[in-house]
Amino acid sequence: MFTGDRSGDFLFAAMHRAGLSNQATSVHRRDGLTLRCVTVTAAVRCAPPANRPSPIERRRCASYLRSEMQLLPGRRVIVALGRLAWQAVLEIGQGRGGFAHGARAALPGGGIVLGSYHPSQQNTFTGRLTPAMLDAILRRAMRLAGVSGPRRGKAACAPRRRARGAGPVP
Repeated sequence: MFTGDRSGDFLFAAMHRAGLSNQATSVHRRDGLTLRCVTVTAAVRCAPPANRPSPIERRRCASYLRSEMQLLPGRRVIVALGRLAWQAVLEIGQGRGGFAHGARAALPGGGIVLGSYHPSQQNTFTGRLTPAMLDAILRRAMRLAGVSGPRRGKAACAPRRRARGAGPVP
């Protein structure tokens, strides 16, 4: 996801500043990028015409996002990049809330979703999303997830906590 495009340049630079990646860029699959404490996925897995996926395309891709969310039972915080991602996560996670940059919504089971404008060129070139704005969202997500800030360029992932008699807290 985002490898080799301007959105990725913006996102991976922010993740590197936060200590969530080992480098600030990703230009190809085997360029050495390593993510720490995070997973990057997509709500829609195609580049539709005019970058506007149809409701049918969104429904067709929902099962992939649902499966990936189920593979991450220890997730505590999801940062949704853009309104489409926000809506997809809330639909799958059965949460509620309106999208805005900095919005927060709770998911049943204890997960949290934070909204951010998408790091598209349209948003970053116009200043709708600035590096400082994305940095603030990532710091907030890290704080909520119990991930410490970078030490020697690395974020320290929080151990998975368990509720009494239950599996990991999402």
